[in-house]
Amino acid sequence: MTGRRSSWTLAAFAAPSLPLAALGLPLVVYLPEYYVSELGLSLSVVGSAFLLVRVADIILDPILGGMMDRTRTGIGRFRPWLAAAAPVLMLAAYFLFMAKPGVGPLYLWGWLVVCYVGYSMAVLSHTAWGAVLSLDYQQRSRVYGWWSAGNVVGMILVLLLPPILAMIYRGNHAAGVQAMGWFIIALLPLTFLLAMKVVGETNVPPVKHEAGLRQYVDLLKRPSVRTLLFADLLMGLAPGITGALFFFFFERIKGFDKASAGILLLIYFVAALGGSPIWPALAKKIGKHKALAIAALIYAFVQVVTVFTPRYDGGSPFSPPMLLGMVILVLAGLPYSAAPLLVRSMMADLGDEERLASGVDRTGLLYAIVNGTVKLGYALAVGVFLVLAQLGFDPKVPSAQGDTALIVLYAAAPAVLGLLVCAVILRYPLDATAHAEIRRQLDARDAAEPLPSPSPEPHVSPLVAPKPAAE
Repeated sequence: MTGRRSSWTLAAFAAPSLPLAALGLPLVVYLPEYYVSELGLSLSVVGSAFLLVRVADIILDPILGGMMDRTRTGIGRFRPWLAAAAPVLMLAAYFLFMAKPGVGPLYLWGWLVVCYVGYSMAVLSHTAWGAVLSLDYQQRSRVYGWWSAGNVVGMILVLLLPPILAMIYRGNHAAGVQAMGWFIIALLPLTFLLAMKVVGETNVPPVKHEAGLRQYVDLLKRPSVRTLLFADLLMGLAPGITGALFFFFFERIKGFDKASAGILLLIYFVAALGGSPIWPALAKKIGKHKALAIAALIYAFVQVVTVFTPRYDGGSPFSPPMLLGMVILVLAGLPYSAAPLLVRSMMADLGDEERLASGVDRTGLLYAIVNGTVKLGYALAVGVFLVLAQLGFDPKVPSAQGDTALIVLYAAAPAVLGLLVCAVILRYPLDATAHAEIRRQLDARDAAEPLPSPSPEPHVSPLVAPKPAAE
């Protein structure tokens, strides 16, 4: 468990991230705008639906996390939940992405509820499973580096569909959104089965303990947990706001058409993929929390620079405004991967701290907490539609007041959040030295009071010997 897992094993583990990210991105970026612009629902109705359903869904996480911590099956704690989530997500994706003009608020609310229940089951079980693939401080960053890369690849693949289909169908935005849905539906069973077949899961011996809302709240009382979660909330809220307003900003303020703006968004996520190996490498040199602080500073700076992108107003794709926009989106995309992978790696370390203090493995509950902050951040981000409407922005009628509000919310607000992340995370106490001491005490206690031997599956993927320092 403390060694280095093969790249093939981690690639297979990351595979479910492709359809999950391909679903998660449109839920923030494409579907809210699509239900307003193409399906005719009002800005306030759509904003309220995405905000309230996601906030309500947060309550489900501690329940699921506690149930996962108590689950013991022949294939482990977390994989049965991943398998059960697939058909739920496939059904929800079909009805959300294939919706026709004339659907009402109840249709949107109902299928969002189904979608987020399945999404919670899948994301929570998948990320918690990653936490038990290694006990090593640095290798955990590598595990979640692959996970993060899988997320970004999924986003890139789903983002390729709208511009390609826009050229084929001559600007038919609905065809692009529907293609996203079919892409997600096809990938879900394939990638889930691949991960479950290749990557084993040790069946931890059962320990009787309570795992519910009270234990969830108790974990929140830990200073290290609160610090990490607050930084994660801010770092999720910031890009969530920019994602929700991305098309409004680049179309209304900067003159890009939807296809050109889609290309910029694609470039952003290609840059995020390029950044995925940077942050584990930097964390290895200076520590995970310091690497996250640097990423937050870069993000804040580039977000302000975005305001100075010149208007495009059509023309050559190699014109200065388009090229400058591409450069800015590359710089903005590089830090995107930092928070997701580093926070989840740090949460796995907190799992060791909690087990040393309480004697209980609460991996499921801890990842329920981090999933909750991500959901709250993105729910609040979509709720920016409500703020934007109150400040006078109309998606169909330009106005100076509305446009100013859009610029401030797109650029200035996320930059401030990035600076706050830097200030908060530098106070995080659990670095490599502190974690090594926790592991030393855990190993000593486990040796003195061994639990019954865990029963691994026959096909648990083997660890490989650590490589020299060049790795």
